[in-house]
Amino acid sequence: MKHMSASSAPTHPLHVRDYRLYLIARFATIIGQYGLLLVIAWQAYSTARLTMDTKTAAAQLGFIGLAQFLPLFLLTPVSGWLADHVDRRKVATGSVLLQMVCTAILGVATYEGRVSLPLLFTTAALLGVARCFGGPAYSSMAPRLLPKELVPAAVAMGSLVWQAGMVTGPALGGYVYSIRPWLPHLMSVGMFIIAITATLLLPRIPPTQADVRRHPLRQMADGLVYVRTNRLVLGAITLDLMAVLLAGSTALLPIYAHDIFHAGSQALGGLAAMMGIGAGLTALYFGFRPPKHDVGNRMLLAVAGFGAASVLFGSTAFMPVAIGMPVAFIALFLCGVADMYSVFVRQTLIQVYTPDEMRGRVSSFSQLTISASNELGEAESGFVAALIGPVATVIAGGIGAIAVVALWSRLFPEIGLARSFDAANNEHKDPTQENQA
Repeated sequence: MKHMSASSAPTHPLHVRDYRLYLIARFATIIGQYGLLLVIAWQAYSTARLTMDTKTAAAQLGFIGLAQFLPLFLLTPVSGWLADHVDRRKVATGSVLLQMVCTAILGVATYEGRVSLPLLFTTAALLGVARCFGGPAYSSMAPRLLPKELVPAAVAMGSLVWQAGMVTGPALGGYVYSIRPWLPHLMSVGMFIIAITATLLLPRIPPTQADVRRHPLRQMADGLVYVRTNRLVLGAITLDLMAVLLAGSTALLPIYAHDIFHAGSQALGGLAAMMGIGAGLTALYFGFRPPKHDVGNRMLLAVAGFGAASVLFGSTAFMPVAIGMPVAFIALFLCGVADMYSVFVRQTLIQVYTPDEMRGRVSSFSQLTISASNELGEAESGFVAALIGPVATVIAGGIGAIAVVALWSRLFPEIGLARSFDAANNEHKDPTQENQA
């Protein structure tokens, strides 16, 4: 950013033109991604149900999640290093371009009636590659566009845009698919074109001075070392990882919409949107009144609430449809509210306390844990549902998330000791060092 006088300095992230372009690019990308991922899950399950029973078809949802996760697991060190050593704008643009090409190919196949499970698995894997490289590039881009004092507010704004995209994408994907199966793919292509255009309008974001004396493989490990040695960050990231891994129910939404509520793709879009609505409203609230006191303990309570809401959602299978569906909407809304608290705490810690020269690598590790809890969680949910059924899977996962909170409060007391973001910022040291003092 150019130097500004005190009188003309921006007081909010939205006052910065480059940050507005950044939000447009992120919003368009997220709509394209999540609208498409929901449709892929629906197409995979619907295609599988033509020749398979419910449990076997549920396993195909697990394979879709696994296909998305494996590229992230294998390529995360490379993608984080690349985001710290190449113009982040170019990396982000390339990732969106790959998603656009994959979407166009799948859209043509859908239009011609040639969709198959192998094609869906391949598309999911390529989308996983694109997201692996695009995530760290975009996440580490925002702090370079803003003064440091605006970064916490930007985290809330970014979370709001993320959740708004997660609401809009699945809802549009489900409803548009009910009109014409190929229309969601066309919609995603349009969103990706907008994202590429907005990203290219940003200024160059060259890497900071790299340490050329150290081997790239050792540099790739720096992000992991940073997270491993900061017990507060490690505890927050792994708490979210384990809770969503166990209690994530989004992978089984097609089963609830198709076989439990018998409501079709429109209901699927609505169910998928409710978690995002809850999270989006929470992020909007944080944009004006972010949590300031006892954030660690409140995060623990929020994750426990996430598990309880997941149990409530799973239990709707035992209710009459006229009651169960509205309760499912409420339960997923509460899941989104609880999840947003954890996301806000984790992302604020990462963005504020990580040096820019390794922000891409730390962001890539954070993305890996998010993907592990989402895509790998979807795989786990699909495979477990194939063994014990979807309802038991959701309920058991919610109970497991509550148990994780009790365990993590003992393994990582640093979480409960995190009273505010300001206190951690003033210390500039690992919470374990504070305990030893």
